[in-house]
Amino acid sequence: MVWIVEDESSILELVLYALKSQNIQAQGFSNADAFFKALEKQTPKLVVLDVMLPGISGFEILARLKSNPKTRPINVLLLTALSAEHEKVKGLDLGADDYMTKPFGVMELLARIRAMLRRLHKDEEDIHFEGLEYSITKHSIEIAGTKIELTLKEFELLGFLLKNKDRSFSREELLEMVWGYSYTTETRTLDVHIKTLRQKLGQWGKRIKTIRGVGYKLERD
Repeated sequence: MVWIVEDESSILELVLYALKSQNIQAQGFSNADAFFKALEKQTPKLVVLDVMLPGISGFEILARLKSNPKTRPINVLLLTALSAEHEKVKGLDLGADDYMTKPFGVMELLARIRAMLRRLHKDEEDIHFEGLEYSITKHSIEIAGTKIELTLKEFELLGFLLKNKDRSFSREELLEMVWGYSYTTETRTLDVHIKTLRQKLGQWGKRIKTIRGVGYKLERD
């Protein structure tokens, strides 16, 4: 199920029609109140979220989604007239998975939504590796039956490394793949997340290796 939160009725109707024509279940909302009320009963896989909404902005809605464990796994594509780079970075930092600016092409929007849904279907498979259980559907980590509490980005970083075992990634590649954009001058964010991730995982965390002059990788025993 794809939900669209958009206050411009013509855009909302167009996107809903396009999605349904592709046999993609979709539901639209013109304001945050209706959207959050519906969330009490159902959780979509993906939300197309307009930033410039009356009352509560799309950024605020996104922040609320990502601060709630129940709604945190929902993928979000931001749709906005704001084209400034710092606005894009803000949305991605808050946890958005993709970003499009208005005016947009409907075919490109559909292609991005289909790509996100394909990744979601693939990513919904749980991972069991060397005593660790990683569940994207439950958004949980367990090692030998003990639950490990991770932040959203720690969870996503670990998931990416688990899906790419024994492959080395540069800091820039990991920032691009996990955070969704490139830092041009600052990679300390990644190093801090690796450090805290290792600490929380205890002995298991030693599998996350530093590759000098390159970046990091997760090794098998």
